[in-house]
Amino acid sequence: MNTNQNTAAAAAALNTTPADAQLMQLLSGAFIAPAIYTAAKLGIADLLNDGPKSAADLATETETDERSLYRLLRALASVGAFEEVAPKTFANTPLTETLRSDVPRSTRDMALWICDPEHWKVYGDLSYSVRTGKPAWDNVHGEPVFEYLFDTNKELGAIFNRAMTSYSHQSIGPVLTAYDFSKAKTIADIGGGYGHLLAAVLAANPNAKGLLFDLPTVLAGAPQMLDSYGVADRVELVEGDFVAEIPVVADIYMLKHIIHDWYDDKNQKILENIRANMPDDAKVLIIEAIVPEGNEPHFSKIIDLEMLMSPGGVERTPSEFEELLRNSGFKLTRIIPTQGMMSIVEAVKA
Repeated sequence: MNTNQNTAAAAAALNTTPADAQLMQLLSGAFIAPAIYTAAKLGIADLLNDGPKSAADLATETETDERSLYRLLRALASVGAFEEVAPKTFANTPLTETLRSDVPRSTRDMALWICDPEHWKVYGDLSYSVRTGKPAWDNVHGEPVFEYLFDTNKELGAIFNRAMTSYSHQSIGPVLTAYDFSKAKTIADIGGGYGHLLAAVLAANPNAKGLLFDLPTVLAGAPQMLDSYGVADRVELVEGDFVAEIPVVADIYMLKHIIHDWYDDKNQKILENIRANMPDDAKVLIIEAIVPEGNEPHFSKIIDLEMLMSPGGVERTPSEFEELLRNSGFKLTRIIPTQGMMSIVEAVKA
C-alpha cells in the first residue's frame, strides 16, 4: 500500500471511528512529531538511501537499542513515514525521502527545529499564550525567541536558520511560476536573509538587478549564496533595520515570511517605511500562507499557533491583509495562489 492509499485508508477509518477514538488519534500527533524528530536526528532516512535495511543493521549504524529502534520505525511506518517492506526491515517512502539531508527541499532541519527540546517546551505552555495573548516562548525562556536563538543558544539558532532556509526553498519555485517579474528593472527583498528568493528571481530574469536588505549580521552570509546562483554582480547589499527605515528604491518589494512574525503595529511601520521611498508605480509582494475563512483545513491555521507562541505574530486572512495594507497606505490589488503552501499578496500605493 502506498502513501496515498495509507492516507485514504486512514481517512476512511476515521469517518467510521467513534468520536472519542478520533480524538485520541488526533492526540497521538504529540507522539508522532517527536518520533519523526528522533528519526531525523539519527539520520535514518540517509542510511536508507541505498535501499531497505533491517532494524538490527540500523541499530548498529546508529548505536541504538535494536528493539527500541524497531518500535520507533514500526510506529512511523504506520503513518507512512518509512515502510516495513519485510519483517523488521524498513525502506524510505516519499515522505521520508524528504528527511534525507542531501536532497533539495529537505525537511530534516525543520524536524530538528520543531521538536528540539527547548522549542518543544514552548508547546507545553500554549495555554499561557491563549490566556494572555503573549508569546509563550518569552514565558518559558525569559526572553524573546530571536534574542534567544541568536544570542543565548546559537547552536539552536543555527538549526533554526537551516530550517528556515529549507522552508524558504519550498516556496521559491511556486513563486517563480506564479508571478511575472519580467518587467521589473530593480527587485528588492526586504528582510531577505541570505537572498535565496532574490537570487532565484534574478537568475530567471537576467536583465533585472536586486537589492537585498537585512541586518548586517545576516547579510554576512549572503555573498556565498548569491555566488552560487551566479547573480552576485547584480545584487547590492543594503544593511539596516526595517522597523527603523528602509532606504530602498525598487520596482518590486518582496516580503517573504516577514509579515507573519508581527502584529499590525510593527508591520504597519515596516510597510510605511517601504512606502516612504517607493515609486508610485511600484508593487509590494507579501509572500505568506493565507488563512481561509470557516472550517476549511489548512496548514496556515496550524502554523498560526506557532506564530502565537513564539514570536507573537499571526497568519492572516485575506480581509486581515486588506485591512493591514489599507491602514499602511496601500491597496490590495490581488492575491495570487501558488502551487505551494504560500500565496502572493500584491499591493500598490493607495
